[in-house]
Amino acid sequence: MTDYYSTLGVNKTANPEEIKRAYRKLASQHHPDKGGDKQKFQELQAAYETLSDPSKRSQYDNPQPQMNGFHFHQEGMPPEFEDIFAQAFGRNNPFGGAFNQRRATRNHNLNIQATITLEEAFHGKDLLAKIVLPNGREQTVEIKIPAGIQDGNTLRLAGMGDDSHANVPRGDLHLSISIVPHNIFQRHGDDLVQKIRISCIDAMLGKIISVSTIDEKTLDVTINPGTQHGTVLGAQGFGMPNISDNRFRGRLLMEIEVFVPTDLTDQQKQILKNTFY
Repeated sequence: MTDYYSTLGVNKTANPEEIKRAYRKLASQHHPDKGGDKQKFQELQAAYETLSDPSKRSQYDNPQPQMNGFHFHQEGMPPEFEDIFAQAFGRNNPFGGAFNQRRATRNHNLNIQATITLEEAFHGKDLLAKIVLPNGREQTVEIKIPAGIQDGNTLRLAGMGDDSHANVPRGDLHLSISIVPHNIFQRHGDDLVQKIRISCIDAMLGKIISVSTIDEKTLDVTINPGTQHGTVLGAQGFGMPNISDNRFRGRLLMEIEVFVPTDLTDQQKQILKNTFY
């Protein structure tokens, strides 16, 4: 198993602030946009994502023992064995009864889904979710969706799930994020892709055009003379924020589409002939 503490260069007793400082320093050194190694940067992201989350860090520091593919419960018996013992000795035997009782008193995780826009994924979003728990009780949960979240990501809210059974830990709440497709931008990781349509004349002669970004800023983009259809221009730092460190943003990639007019008048055609022939 990868040693995330060594990856970030911190001790196992490091506090959250020390982990954050170490990550930011190394991420700045190894970020691909600054000439760093992409694989090393991804290793840093994975280490920080685990060690910065108290629950994930606890699971990482105290992994559950495994044998032959089985994940053991705290009692030390694989869940698959419970049914085997129950079938062999009956449901009322000391084995099956104990297992069934433990199963019955477990609070379950709950799964919900939220749909947001690409702009909301860019800025982050605070929302209130009203949930009806299995016991019928209504619960309102405040959820902070971080900036840079990606379509399909799942947020875990520890201890906010099922609470039907008293005196045992509550289940967790899992929120799956769905992002509505945008009418202008397509997302690829932290990069945004936008198609820019220009005339063949502008492609031949060159032009400065204005392009709007996801956060409603305006960029002046230079189209060089002789630009070809399919050319991709890039603007670093105008894409989506990185979910692990919002100081880093992806690129805005502008794919040039050169169009040829089909409704020229005879006079316009003659002017072009006189110009180029």
